[in-house]
Order: sequence, then C-alpha cells, then structure tokens
Amino acid sequence: MAEGKLYCEHCGEDIHIVPDFEPELEQTIQDILEELHGDMEDEAEEEPKGFEELEDFEEPEDGGDWQEEPVRRKRIWPKVLLALVFLLFLAAGGAAWHIYSSYSEEYQLNRAEQYLELGKYDEAIICYNRAVELDSANVELLFELADIYLLKNNKVEYEYLLREIINNKNATAEQLEGAYGKLISIYRERRDYQTINALLLASGNENLIAAYPNYIVDVPEFSINEGYYTSIQPLKLTASGSGRIYYTIDGSEPTEESTQYTAPIILENGNHIVKACFVNDNGIVSDVVTKEYHIEYNEIFAPEISALSGEYSAPMMIEVLDGDEDVYYTMDGSDPTYSSAVYTGPIPMPLGKSTFKFARIVDGVTGTVAQRDYQLILNTELTPAQAVTSVVEYCYIIGKITDFDGHFDDSGDSYQYLYLYAANINKVSDFYVIAECYRTADGNVTRTGNNFAVNVYSGERFKLQRDDWGRLELVGLEISEQ
Repeated sequence: MAEGKLYCEHCGEDIHIVPDFEPELEQTIQDILEELHGDMEDEAEEEPKGFEELEDFEEPEDGGDWQEEPVRRKRIWPKVLLALVFLLFLAAGGAAWHIYSSYSEEYQLNRAEQYLELGKYDEAIICYNRAVELDSANVELLFELADIYLLKNNKVEYEYLLREIINNKNATAEQLEGAYGKLISIYRERRDYQTINALLLASGNENLIAAYPNYIVDVPEFSINEGYYTSIQPLKLTASGSGRIYYTIDGSEPTEESTQYTAPIILENGNHIVKACFVNDNGIVSDVVTKEYHIEYNEIFAPEISALSGEYSAPMMIEVLDGDEDVYYTMDGSDPTYSSAVYTGPIPMPLGKSTFKFARIVDGVTGTVAQRDYQLILNTELTPAQAVTSVVEYCYIIGKITDFDGHFDDSGDSYQYLYLYAANINKVSDFYVIAECYRTADGNVTRTGNNFAVNVYSGERFKLQRDDWGRLELVGLEISEQ
C-alpha cells in the first residue's frame, strides 16, 4: 500500500493493518514450528520392526494381541496443541487491533494529531474523515477538519465544510454563530456582499441578522396590493435601510440602470406590471418584487367654474355651471375629499387672496380637480370691521343692546355681529353682509336669522331680508329705525 493511505486505491475498502510483533515472540513461534515439523518428519521416516527385533514389546499375560506403546505420539501432540492455541491468540489479537484501529475515534484522532505534527495534512484529513464517520454527531470534528483544509489553503473544502456545519441539525447556537462568522469573513474578503445577504436571510436567525445589519437587504414594500382598481392609484415604494429603489413598469427586470424611485408612481387606465428592487449602500441588491395592476375607471371630469382665476375689484359669486351633484370644494388649497364642504350654490368670493379647489367624488373615486386662484380688492376705504362696528352702533342706539359688547341684561347673554362676505345685491350696489348671532353666557353661538347690509362705498346701513317670494330686499335703517 502507498505510504499514508488507509484505503485501497482500487476498491476503496479499509486496509487491515496488523501491528508488528516483538522479535523474541516471533523467534519463539518459529522455534515451535520447526521443532514440530522435525518431530513429524522423524516419525514418518522410522520403519516398522519385526517381532523378533522388538525389545519394547512383551507378550500379554492374558494371551491377547501384541501392541506397540504410543510413546512418540504422546510426546508430539502437546506441542501441536500449544502451537494452535498460540496462533489463535495471535489471530484474536490481530483482530482486536484491527477493530480498535478501524473503529476507534480516539485512535483516529491520535493518529491525525501525529500526522499534523509531521505536516502530513492529507494523512491527517484521512484520519479525521474516518473519525467523522464514527461520530457524525460531533460538529467540532467538522470544525477541526475545516481548519486542516485551511492550513492546506484549500478554501473550497473549507467553505464546503462550514456550510455543512450551518446545515447540521446537531450544531449548537454557538457553533452556528461561529460557522456563519467564518463564512461571512470569507465572502467579505471577496467583497461578495450579495452572498452574505442571501446567507443571512436564508438562516432565519433574527439574532444573527441583527448582528450584521449592513449586509441585510429587504425587498421594497408596495403601498397598495396588486389587483383590480376602478380609479387612478398612486403607488408608493419604500425600503428599510439606506440605499436606492429601482423599478420598471414594462415587465422588464429592474437594475441600477432602471428608473430610480423618487415619487409615487401614478397608475392610470390599463394593465401595469411593476417590478422593483432595492440596492443598499454596499451595493447589495435585493430580490425583485413583481406586482400586477389593472386600472379601469370612467374619467370624472373637473367641474366647470364660472369665475376664472385672476384679480377682481368688485364682489363676485363663484358658481359650478355644469351641475352641482357630487361636487366638493376647499378654500385652503387642499384636495377635496368626502369631509370637505359640499357645493350647494353660488359662493361669494372672499376679500383678499383665496384658492378654491373643486372636484366630483363618485363612489369613492375623486375626479379631476379644478383649481381657481382669486384676489378681490374693493375700491373703498371702508373695511368689513368698520361695517360691523356700524351695525353694533345702530343696535346700541335703538336700545337693542346696552353696551358695545352686545349685552342686553344681567344674564350674561349677548348679541354678536359677524362679517360674512361682500356681494352685489339686486344690482343696487356692493354691500358687506353682516350676520346677527346670539351668544349665551356659556359660549354657545347660534344665528338669529337677522342679517344686515352695509354699503361698501357709502357706509349706509340696511336690514337684509326676503320678501314673500323669497327675493332679497334692502330695508334702509336710516329711514326706519324699527
């Protein structure tokens, strides 16, 4: 057999090693065998003697047959028996040694240690492989075997054995952590961060994943589930960690050459296949997430508004011209929702700058938004606050209130006067419309239904009311103090 080999190179079977015997023991065996062989030859060469020549034969006293004494046979057979026993002992010893050397983990490890001291790594590997066969549950043997391959600079086998360890059900948490750490060191040296990411995610070990956050890349998250929608959908993509999201909407695989996500993706009518991946600062690319959307909706057009955006010097009414059904609006620049004001009729344009947004909302679907920006500046020095003061003065003069805070008795209740809007009334002129409210001592405020109008240019006061046909009419307060 070749030096250092414990397996036959042809058949693969174990080579049965029989230990050397002591020289004295070998000589003793040899002497016994030679003496036994010589005695047997002497017996074979001895010729039978005639009756007359036999001195060792005596006639039996009872007249029986003559017999020869078996002297020599008695002298030979004890030696034969001793030799057989000794040979059986040797055979048993050899068998015991073979069993011990072939099936003893301790023996294999001792031999491996001797080979390692001599720098014979291949022979040590053979012994360790046999030890692993004998004790497959001993994960530490795999670590030691991997270290030998590393000494040989065989990084392929080293990596293979470490992966064997992380898949070994007998490995403890500490052993798993050690194996993962060694594997990560290998891939980090190669700058193969993608493999580290895949390795950690496949482990399913939260503690391990938390220990290497820079190598973990999760897939992007989509703000809406894939499926069928009856309205335009703004799709938002998010990902944990520092990096960039790349996406496609034509079904192709996203790469770092694809569109980088920076704002919501607007999904309009039609079919959409959105694919996205996340690339962190280490260049690790996540798996690709694919979602399919079908958008089908009837377009909801923006309401048609009477007043165009611009600057105005006279009061204007803002109207929806193409029907007021399902129309909502805002005056703060936000998009209309179901919680916004419902359009029920013409809206007076506010003084100063204002922004209106109108939209129809049907079955939860918000249509196109119509936005109008206005600036109303009246050609007068009279302000709405002065108009309110004028009405308060009038009520004080006629005795409706006893002070300018609107009180009328000791109850604590009072009348309050609030500016509503500026409007042209009956094409007479432009007026500030003032509403009367009743305020209780505990702060509750309700409209009384009384309204006043103050001429924007002259300051003349009027009571604003409706006639029997529901039309607005001005009742001059300077003429009638009723």
